Amino acid sequence: MAAPKIFVTGTTGYIGGDALHVITKAHPEFDITCLVRNSDKGAQVASQYPKVKLVYSDLDDAALIEEEAKKADIVLDCANADHEVSANAIAKGLAAHSSDRPGCWIHTSGTGILLFTDMQRKIFGEASTKIYDDWDGIGEMFSLPDFAPHRTVDKIVQAAGVDLSDRINTAIVCPPAIYGKGRGPGNQRSIQVYELARCTLEKKQGIQVGAGKTFWSNVHIFDLSDCYLRLVEDAAMRGGRATWGKEGYYFTENGEQAWGQVSKGIASAAHKQGFLSSEQVVTVSAEEADKLTPHGSMLFGANSRSKAIRARKLLGWSPKERSLNDELPDVVASEARRLGLVEGHAAKVAGG
Repeated sequence: MAAPKIFVTGTTGYIGGDALHVITKAHPEFDITCLVRNSDKGAQVASQYPKVKLVYSDLDDAALIEEEAKKADIVLDCANADHEVSANAIAKGLAAHSSDRPGCWIHTSGTGILLFTDMQRKIFGEASTKIYDDWDGIGEMFSLPDFAPHRTVDKIVQAAGVDLSDRINTAIVCPPAIYGKGRGPGNQRSIQVYELARCTLEKKQGIQVGAGKTFWSNVHIFDLSDCYLRLVEDAAMRGGRATWGKEGYYFTENGEQAWGQVSKGIASAAHKQGFLSSEQVVTVSAEEADKLTPHGSMLFGANSRSKAIRARKLLGWSPKERSLNDELPDVVASEARRLGLVEGHAAKVAGG
């Protein structure tokens, strides 16, 4: 059996880069082509993965993306959960496949899609009891309101997997808040927890939005990449374990956190590392949070609760990396280095 041809977007990003690391390590025989924006990005990828083929352009190049999707057995789409042009191009390219050689599309969404209720209510910092799941509650993921974040592109993927199910197998991976240092060739930093740590260090005090009672599910980047690997392997084997199409929706969580508790953990770690004078956490409004970081009110002050059942049941996915709480000291230390508050190892060595 010939090695599967895989087309990957988002290779120099946090999620796509780590997924590429795991897939190439497990299957060096796979024929992988990556979309990169320019020669600098290409050099980053080539330095780590010399066997990977590169095509140069961006997500707006519909013709190129369509052609690559047409040639690929599997499209691993990790670049942008809201990019309609590239999503439509992938759908069009995969639609050229035949029923005896269907293409597989693994798309990356995000549990920001679950924020719509708090967006409507404009209530921040308060808990919600609603938890979405990808098994008994799978139908809800096909009927979310159109204004929900990421919903527009999710619908493009879902429509392709249902209307063209004889030619396109689709799976949507929906990560929650992600933590841990990535292993890819480009960006190795996540956003939410790291931005909260940055804001804490810059304001020199812990912060929480409102009462700090909102919940997000979370996952370590290594565990998330293991889920991508299992889906890619299933696609390469022409199925057998995973569900695709209408039920091809995969949450990827390993527990959840209340943002107020995360704020306290960050403040505590920052205090112990000498960056704060106390572990005190102060309350900020939604408007203040948005000034501290884009969409801060939603990132730290709204609810996004999910339960990953499908990957555990069907793929044998079993997250095993350390918890978010255990990761917080490293999160604080890495943000302190980014802000120039402490010398990194290389700087210390250079300075003698």
